[in-house]
Amino acid sequence: MDDSLAKWLGSVQARAGGLAPSEASVVHLLLEDPLFVGSATTAQVAARAGVSAPSVVRAARALGLGGFADLKLEIARARGTTDFFDPSPALGPDATTRTIIEASARAGHDALTALSGALDADALDAAVEAVLRAGQVVAFGAGPSATVAADAVFRLRVLGARTAGITDHESAMIAMRLLRPGDVVLLVSSTGRTATTLAVADAAASSEATLVAITNQYGTPLTDLAGIVLAVGGAPLTEQMAAAGSRIAHLAVLDALAAAIAIRDPDRRRRAQYAGIDLPDLG
Repeated sequence: MDDSLAKWLGSVQARAGGLAPSEASVVHLLLEDPLFVGSATTAQVAARAGVSAPSVVRAARALGLGGFADLKLEIARARGTTDFFDPSPALGPDATTRTIIEASARAGHDALTALSGALDADALDAAVEAVLRAGQVVAFGAGPSATVAADAVFRLRVLGARTAGITDHESAMIAMRLLRPGDVVLLVSSTGRTATTLAVADAAASSEATLVAITNQYGTPLTDLAGIVLAVGGAPLTEQMAAAGSRIAHLAVLDALAAAIAIRDPDRRRRAQYAGIDLPDLG
């Protein structure tokens, strides 16, 4: 447990005196397992605490909050997860539109600069060979990374790879169990620690599929599972702007992967050209 969450739980404990037994049960659960409370519904918390749903709401109000939703928000703030949706700390409340534009552009520029030095050419070659040999490719990403996974499906399908994108976690877990050795799972995660992505990766690994991770850094749970790691060298994600820069870098990795496949296999390149003959002018 990190210090900020531990400090917040200390403040909860200081306000927990004199509660009714049902409310005390909820607070005891909160102190014991704050991550569960932060992700659960009112009914789930009530069931685990052995109280009624209204007791959960009353417990939150007894702590000085407006209700259960406010309690979950306080947990998220203490964990720092709400920071992801905030503007960059470098942008004050009086930031001009021009300053915001420049900061956004700089995040993308910095991410691409890091990518050019971080991406391992041998790893990219290995990913190309894996896709060329694959019976099928499945792409998965959670949250913002889902858009990168969707782009991977488009780019690789055009090049003749039998590619699918799966957006919901349950369907992805089922699909992973049905993979065969030699199939490829392309996993996108900036942090390399997203719980749903890690569960998908673990299921894919048990099927002996080849895991290709597009991520920011080595030394994460995802890179421990992946057979091929395409790391872009992005900074740890503490803010939304950093996440946007990571997505730009991840998309550039896909551009490099698709270009390398087209160059290594001229027949796939011709098939891609044929696939686009009916498209309107995209310029």
